[in-house]
Amino acid sequence: MKKRVLVLLGPNLNMVGIREKGVYGDESAESIEEQIRAKAESMGYVCDIFQSNWEGALIDKIHEARERYDGVVLNAGALTHYSYSLRDAIASVKIPFVETHMSNIHAREEFRHTSVIAPVCAGQISGFGKVSYFLALEALQSLMK
Repeated sequence: MKKRVLVLLGPNLNMVGIREKGVYGDESAESIEEQIRAKAESMGYVCDIFQSNWEGALIDKIHEARERYDGVVLNAGALTHYSYSLRDAIASVKIPFVETHMSNIHAREEFRHTSVIAPVCAGQISGFGKVSYFLALEALQSLMK
């Protein structure tokens, strides 16, 4: 049976390719999502992608992941830095999460240096643009035995 992976994208990630092109590039969010799906499929995964600008919708998806997915790639956007409710949701679901960011959060504004979700994720990948998602999928492969 194929492993099921959820790629969960937080606030403003639907605007990749439009906003802050110097940070995120000019490739559209839709194009990057297509490439994530193709990479996941090539690895033998069934992959769903969900993006929301609403914290509660992301929490609901995390709760649903408990019974539907074997692992999660999570780019929580700015929620990474202050959402304790997102952190608690991740902690309540016993599947691996890989925290993922396109930009190097440690090279940006000081408030981005702290991740409140990192302690409940298996690991963090940041700074490689869209390739961060591909690396996160590979990391999940080693975690989902």
